[in-house]
Amino acid sequence: MICIALVWYLSIWFMPPEEMELPSINFLDKWTHFVMYGGTCAVIWWEYLHNHHTINARKLILWACLAPSVMGGVIELVQAYCTANRSGEWLDLAADAIGVMMGAVMGLVYRWLH
Repeated sequence: MICIALVWYLSIWFMPPEEMELPSINFLDKWTHFVMYGGTCAVIWWEYLHNHHTINARKLILWACLAPSVMGGVIELVQAYCTANRSGEWLDLAADAIGVMMGAVMGLVYRWLH
């Protein structure tokens, strides 16, 4: 829940100070989306696999893959239509979804190793 709240905060309300100079990394914003959603998804997988002896694949797909991806879409819509200082972007949603897929891969690797 902390990861999800942090993603919402960073995506909607947080604005870096204007005097803060960001590093000049290509697609820094997209990498940030990738890491936030990949990390959140990996945490969901880890928590589920750590606390359940039997795996319910439907629950994992719904809550660890589909829900974060849908959340990314909702956040992009909120940014586009409900904020004055943010903009929704399709590439951000793509970075979110790719991050979720990598988080799922990390979850599967964790499951396979344990």
